[in-house]
Amino acid sequence: MTEFLIRRVLQSLLVLFLISIVTFGLIHAAPGGPTQIFLSPGLSQEAGRIQAHNLGLDQPVYIQYVRWLGGMLQGDLGQTFKNNLPVSEILWPTVQNTVILMGVAWLFAMLIAIPWGIYNSTSEYGISDQTASMISYIGFAMPVFWFGIMLQELISIKWDLLPLSDMYTMGKEGDMGDLFMHLVLPVSVLTLGFLASYVKYSRTSMLEVLDQDYIRTARAKGMKERRVVFRHALRNAMIPIITILGLDLPILVAGAAITESVFNWPGMGRLFIEMAVAREYSVLMAITVITAVIVVVGNLIADILYAIVDPRVQIGRKGGVSS
Repeated sequence: MTEFLIRRVLQSLLVLFLISIVTFGLIHAAPGGPTQIFLSPGLSQEAGRIQAHNLGLDQPVYIQYVRWLGGMLQGDLGQTFKNNLPVSEILWPTVQNTVILMGVAWLFAMLIAIPWGIYNSTSEYGISDQTASMISYIGFAMPVFWFGIMLQELISIKWDLLPLSDMYTMGKEGDMGDLFMHLVLPVSVLTLGFLASYVKYSRTSMLEVLDQDYIRTARAKGMKERRVVFRHALRNAMIPIITILGLDLPILVAGAAITESVFNWPGMGRLFIEMAVAREYSVLMAITVITAVIVVVGNLIADILYAIVDPRVQIGRKGGVSS
């Protein structure tokens, strides 16, 4: 296990290094790169050159990259181009807000969807199974922004039951009760999206395992159905479920930009859109790298969990996972 973890960590570091190069290169190669920000009608070319020099944007690209990467490794995410604010002061509060929103929705959906999918696999095509299928179809087909706007229209505007948007009511910052009231609508929108996939994945995975020969043998021996499902089938069925959960971890950081925009939630997804419009490339690069880190960590955690939940999975000598 130790050798496997070392290999996976080294592979992950290489992937992150390549992602940093691609991200930095694409940002600087894009039309209207960082230096174009200073060539606005209200700013002279000389003032723009001075500002670019102060930020090191007049140096060769490879030197800019080395300086940027070195700062990232030391926790320095750089500065914004227009007002010279530290990127960390802008970014980290939005990361926290996104983790609160997405974490609650993700956990809530997982606690509902996985047990529901397992139950539906034991009562295939029953009322519960058909209800879950209908909810999944709705979740996949319905635009997120439309559902959010409809909830705002009905619950907040027409019935005046919950806050319309934002994270806190003005003057109640830090009030947990007020935060909970503001979470209900966006969490409901996000939970529906998570449910749409998680219920389907858990049900399908369980059905595949329940059709295996060793499950039929256990039933033929007179073993209770609950013991068959939870002791023998569930551990093996968790592999695809772990995969989809691991891949969804980046959402906790990247955030749901549309949902955050609809509900004016001060999160990372909304910040990415705002910074893209403002062409604040240092913020965009920081968000991209952070998201990449979470993707790699999510995959590493999933690989480790494979070996924990399924006793057939063995860690190969060359760092792969084999069964």
